[in-house]
Amino acid sequence: MSPVELKVITETLPSSRIAAKIEVPAKRCKASYEEALSRLSRSVKLPGFRKGKVPKAVLMQQIGVAQIKATALESLVKNVWQEAIKQESIEPLCEPVVSGGFESLFESFEPDQNLLITLETDVIPEPKLKKVKGLQAEAEVIAFDPLKVDELIEESRKQLATLVPVEKRAAKVGDVAVLSFQGTYIDDGSEIEGGNAESMDIDLEKGRMIPGFVEGIIGMNLNDEKTIECQFPDDYSQEDARGRKASFLVKLKDLKVRELPELNDSFAQQASDKETIAELKQDLEKRLKDDAQRRHENTRQEALLKALVEQLEVELPQTLIDQEVRKLVEQTASRFAQQGMDVKSMFTAELVKSLMESSQEEAKENLKQSLALNALAKAENIEVDDEEFAKKLKEVKKQIGNEKNIDSNKLQQAVEEDLLKEKIFKWLEENNTVVETSSKESSISKSKKIKPEKSEVKTEKVSKRKPKN
Repeated sequence: MSPVELKVITETLPSSRIAAKIEVPAKRCKASYEEALSRLSRSVKLPGFRKGKVPKAVLMQQIGVAQIKATALESLVKNVWQEAIKQESIEPLCEPVVSGGFESLFESFEPDQNLLITLETDVIPEPKLKKVKGLQAEAEVIAFDPLKVDELIEESRKQLATLVPVEKRAAKVGDVAVLSFQGTYIDDGSEIEGGNAESMDIDLEKGRMIPGFVEGIIGMNLNDEKTIECQFPDDYSQEDARGRKASFLVKLKDLKVRELPELNDSFAQQASDKETIAELKQDLEKRLKDDAQRRHENTRQEALLKALVEQLEVELPQTLIDQEVRKLVEQTASRFAQQGMDVKSMFTAELVKSLMESSQEEAKENLKQSLALNALAKAENIEVDDEEFAKKLKEVKKQIGNEKNIDSNKLQQAVEEDLLKEKIFKWLEENNTVVETSSKESSISKSKKIKPEKSEVKTEKVSKRKPKN
């Protein structure tokens, strides 16, 4: 049947969703019913009848009218929907659902009568930007801190230090204490999950444990036992522990002190591939400056993107949100797998459900950012030309060398997306204003949505590991 024989009326629904009301003529309903009856007759085997030669009356008695109607209706809905999306140029994001439910439609379905089918589906959203020029964004200045060079070197010295036992003095800040402890909540006396240990090495430095714990260890002598009372922070990662007071019965089993290697050329050679301490410091300084510059640029871009998203008008379809949530959960699982964790046993149904629920807002924010950038590119005709794409692709292929398992299509898509993003942010920088502030002045630096990236610069010995994604 030609699509012109269908009468289709589309209605816009909230959350980028549409309803398509499709009027199906009686002869189309009858044809679907007869086709279903014929198809079922070819598949049914009855004693005394050859396959496909069962009389209709016998077949209907054997199968039942309800099954024939259901089969006919399922086929009818599928076929008219395919015709409707072509006829009305609908771009569905998911399979349609019958408005009111299939059972209700089944009750109204009669093969010799017209049928009104209403199908709902999510469609691609149409983002609009109220304003794209003259925006003002606020970004925190990320500057190179020379003291970070010494901090990284000291951290490396700690990693290469020798632990020497201490016997004739009390524990003090900077020591490594070997503890056994048992923790309970003060309010109900219940045990703290993960709050027990038979033997654990703990650096006696402020901020290593919950407030009050390290401070309680200071001054203890070997084999001393002590009860330390602490309070979990309100933003503690373990939700049921937040803000609760706790009591820990602690025993100091051993005490050690770090003997740091001398800060000389031998240390530089041991900690890195540099020959002298001067070369090591120079290298760290350069990398820290590059890292600060990169994070500073990222912070400016995030601020501009936040300002752009505030100008976005869009209704997000649930289908896209669900897809983005699944993507976030898969990325989390992938990160755990890369760290050597057993993802299959770790990711229980309960954990996956919890992650999907907690990822909803992040998914929505990601979608808004992507849609805002795409809307801007479309509005201002920002595109990647063939020449710059070919040049960039060649550079990337040279960098990855002979690495296997690279999907060529995905690689090209990633290169094009990165280039387009660069051009979009360049356009945003040229047509808008970023006010740079110090951390004390910035209100954006306190926002949960925009956080300066954590520095990944370390000494050479550490940086030889695979970089984090």
